[in-house]
Amino acid sequence: MMDKRNSEAAMDAANPLKDLTRAQFAALGGDAVAYIRPVSGLMLSGLIADAQFDSTTLYQLVMSADGTPLMVADSTEAVSEWLGEQNIGVATLH
Repeated sequence: MMDKRNSEAAMDAANPLKDLTRAQFAALGGDAVAYIRPVSGLMLSGLIADAQFDSTTLYQLVMSADGTPLMVADSTEAVSEWLGEQNIGVATLH
């Protein structure tokens, strides 16, 4: 009979991804992966210093996998056009 606890421990030891810090995990995508998030102008004003946004407008924020803001647009079409010129994969948020 196989002891499940021993096999799980062996799998954990063999998997280096189990020991990544938050920063290391975020850096896996680096600048090759981004996600798009709709955000209010009010929230953007708090995220991006020295920028002014209409607080009632919903903007599209493109962020890298590590959370760095890459681009802000007022339409999904503008984001699609910008992404077409970049070498970036887009991840779907769940």
